[in-house]
Amino acid sequence: MTNPSVPKLDRSALLGILAQQSDDVLAELMGKVAQAAIDAQFDEFIGAEHYERSADRKDRRNGFRERTVDTRMGSIDLRIPRARKGNFVPPLVEHRKRSERALVAAVQEMFVSGVSTRKIEKVLHELGVAHMSKSQVSVLCAELDVQVQAFRERRLESAYPYLMFDALYVSMREDGRVGKQAVVVAYGVNERGTREVIGIDVVQTESRDSWLGFLRSLVARGLHGVLLVVSDAHEGLRGAITAVFGATARWQRCRLRNVLAHVSHHRKLELAEAFRSILSQSTADEARARAVTIIEEYGKSCPKAMEILAGGLEDVLSFYAFPTVHRRKLWSSNPIEHLNGTLRKRTNVVGIFPNRASAVRLISMVLIEQTEDWITERPYMIEESMQLAIRNAPSYTASA
Repeated sequence: MTNPSVPKLDRSALLGILAQQSDDVLAELMGKVAQAAIDAQFDEFIGAEHYERSADRKDRRNGFRERTVDTRMGSIDLRIPRARKGNFVPPLVEHRKRSERALVAAVQEMFVSGVSTRKIEKVLHELGVAHMSKSQVSVLCAELDVQVQAFRERRLESAYPYLMFDALYVSMREDGRVGKQAVVVAYGVNERGTREVIGIDVVQTESRDSWLGFLRSLVARGLHGVLLVVSDAHEGLRGAITAVFGATARWQRCRLRNVLAHVSHHRKLELAEAFRSILSQSTADEARARAVTIIEEYGKSCPKAMEILAGGLEDVLSFYAFPTVHRRKLWSSNPIEHLNGTLRKRTNVVGIFPNRASAVRLISMVLIEQTEDWITERPYMIEESMQLAIRNAPSYTASA
């Protein structure tokens, strides 16, 4: 295999670009070089070139996805190769994603907070941008806001059998004071098995009314076909879920994480393993039987934890009503909590958002990128299995 640091370039194609005498010649040349470098890096990533038989092969090709990258010489269109197993992200693309987020966050925070243009220009210069005036900052924010609005208000055409809800708190300045506000996020798996972020908003606090307004806004945008809703046991969220989906969808409580909060430190691993043994059973009846055994075994040493386990057991076992291949992806809100972890890495860079709009803008842009990546990846759940879940959906009537 050739050295990946020396990309293979088509000499005739380069000469053709130079002969055009186009104003975009530098961008076109950079696109050629960047594409060649990415292809070489991908060969190294999978351990083989096109059609090469190699004992060093680590993966196989699986098509490509198109990605536009903005550079100081203009925008270039790239074809990012995909591997069947691994997740290949070229350093060029990853670098631009990180720098663009940092640039937008920095400009937003400084400009809205009243930082002088001279200081803004100094920071931008360090980020690789020679000049950016206040008007340019306003244009940049306006362009992003158009994308954010389209994403947050888009019509939800597909059915979403599985939903997850969660919230994270960010620091925000409002009316001259700094306080925490909740960013509420809705994550769904559609009828084709593809993951999407279908909603995001910022609310004062996680009350029943705020969650109810958020859920109703999703329904107003077309949300339908919900069979299972996964969340923690927050009282306000639970009440809103019952009010909006109670007659048609089941509720899956997230693994009863609060059980371990009432267990001494030296026994947490032991109880966590016992709880996992409940969820690993083949059927709901077997899981109930295993839970009874555990409650009897630890009832005297961990009475409060076992009381919580017994009281929430049926809500934790709702996922057993759905196809076996889906269960490990439904028994907790880990997927959306992992997504929130990605968001925290970005929000921590900003620290204190100058206002609500800047928080919505930055967080939405991260969620847009994540959703686009999910759409181009292999489905999270096989479409045939999703259709099976929809056809065999259990009838359910929510308790009062």
